[in-house]
Amino acid sequence: MIAITLPDGSRREFESAPTVGDVAASIGAGLAKAALAGKVDGKLVDTSYRIECDAALEIVTDKHPDALDILRHSTAHLLAQAVQRLFPGAQVTIGPVIDNGFYYDFAYERPFTPEDLPAIEAEMQKIVKEAHPVSRSVKSRDDAVAFFKSLGEAYKAEIIESIPSSEDLSLYSQGEFTDLCRGPHVPGTDKLRAFKLMKVAGAYWRGDSNNQMLSRIYGTAWLNDKDLKAYLTQLEEAEKRDHRKIAKALDLFHLQEEGPGLIFWHPKGWAIWQIVEQHMRKVYRDSGYQEVRCPQILDVSLWQKSGHWDNYKDNMFFTESEKRTYALKPMNCPGHIQVFNQGLHSYRDLPIRYGEFGACHRNEPSGALHGILRVRGFTQDDGHIFCTESQIESEVRAFHEQALKVYGEFGFTDIQIKIALRPDSRLGDDATWDKAENALRSALSAAGVAWEELPGEGAFYGPKIEYHLQDAIGRTWQLGTMQVDFMMPGRLGAEYVDEHSQRRHPVMLHRAIVGSMERFIGILIEHHAGQMPVWLAPIQAVVMNITDAQSEYVEQVRKTLMNQGLRVSADLRNEKIGYKIREHTLQRVPYLLVVGDREKENGVVAVRTRAGEDLGNMSIADFAARIAAEKPSHGADAA
Repeated sequence: MIAITLPDGSRREFESAPTVGDVAASIGAGLAKAALAGKVDGKLVDTSYRIECDAALEIVTDKHPDALDILRHSTAHLLAQAVQRLFPGAQVTIGPVIDNGFYYDFAYERPFTPEDLPAIEAEMQKIVKEAHPVSRSVKSRDDAVAFFKSLGEAYKAEIIESIPSSEDLSLYSQGEFTDLCRGPHVPGTDKLRAFKLMKVAGAYWRGDSNNQMLSRIYGTAWLNDKDLKAYLTQLEEAEKRDHRKIAKALDLFHLQEEGPGLIFWHPKGWAIWQIVEQHMRKVYRDSGYQEVRCPQILDVSLWQKSGHWDNYKDNMFFTESEKRTYALKPMNCPGHIQVFNQGLHSYRDLPIRYGEFGACHRNEPSGALHGILRVRGFTQDDGHIFCTESQIESEVRAFHEQALKVYGEFGFTDIQIKIALRPDSRLGDDATWDKAENALRSALSAAGVAWEELPGEGAFYGPKIEYHLQDAIGRTWQLGTMQVDFMMPGRLGAEYVDEHSQRRHPVMLHRAIVGSMERFIGILIEHHAGQMPVWLAPIQAVVMNITDAQSEYVEQVRKTLMNQGLRVSADLRNEKIGYKIREHTLQRVPYLLVVGDREKENGVVAVRTRAGEDLGNMSIADFAARIAAEKPSHGADAA
């Protein structure tokens, strides 16, 4: 007898080895129909997988967390089958799952174009209706090579030839189409219903520009039509909110070819920058951070000692002078250790907290650059805490509370916490990493915080807590981090004298709340669709006259408000007031102050919002008080 244990703890026994589908059918016809795959002792398998011994089993339906990846991977095969039907001679290469969908690369006599996508998608729908069963088979490496060569699939054969000859390979077939794949896949093409092809692009075979250019077709796939529609709606909204378009319309910044990945800030964009920076500067000052400033370039010997040379040099920029090689700093941490090292510290001095709005440069691939969200030159709200092991928990907890408060002030309330764990390429031994990772877990547990763990995604010098924020249209952005580092202080000679007069290396906590200032401002622009909260708006109000008779009073109002620290402009142009209101509304100015003869006579302004709400007449003092009330608590110096 073979005993199968289900997630609820119940057991089912079978006289002979059942498939995952057999177990689902024994529970009920509805479950058998809904089953997409199985998870046997934690391993994802097809519904046709035969369970040969006692095991724990989860039936994967569309409610299971692994369901979406399986559907997307199967939809990639569906795409490949449709392409080969419509374009005989097209060769398949690779087709992985990616965020929100999948892609497949094809070799064909001509590049595919957006005009090809409707026909391919229609053929995919046809294959779905044909309801082909999806079956798995196993071949030796050499037999698989011969099989794909017989089909004229040279690229697929090349992939397989790079696999050790001792390995057996799994192939999946549906109708006339067969592909190399480790699976699992859905049991039939009729399970694939909610998908859409999105775009085409070029991609070099194996990512090498010396190889042939392939056609890459991107698609998205979801559990149901409702989720697909929601995603497509989100994309439409994201297009409207694109920070590059809004920046051009509002005259915030620009980028140009002579400085790839580098930003030219215009006055209004730089105003937003300064508001964010001054706000964060006050947050850190109030939290006991001392601001420092370190050099932009340092001799490579320092980066070799820190570990960046071995683990990060491909992402660094270098320059030479007088036969010495220097690197532009990609991070601020080694510089802060140099500040700490000037003088001997006692355990009574700790924790010591340094902060810097430090400009960094990283050699990002040109294809990865994206507006101000992914750049080569950026500034971090960077900070480092030098502390003892016993102080880690209290420092992490204090940072966590501080970060959540700041995110709320900028308009983010949906925040997920994750811990990125040790990567394959790293400094130090496993015992040190165990200690660092457990320190973060302990701190979050003490704070009553739930978190998700991300194996392999930590920095090379330590694990980190990550803060993932959801924006107004449901996208998630990773922003702040708190990293525990037992390695770098020792490598760079940081020491303090403990209570027993012994010299010890401090623990170094790397922390940032907004991270890259450039990226954060881009996220803010998209989150608020350019309609910045009043305290963040580069121009908070514009004062407009109806006729020239009010010009002097408009200037008086503007100066009075500016003297109170507000950012106000005047529009004295000889244009109709309706035209002025429309123009400044499109510029997303929060408040529009209209002045006619009556307002001038009574010493007030007529107040409208950019949303079109008429707030009536207000005195200058009352209007200034209204704006002041909209500042966050940390923002007293920021407006």
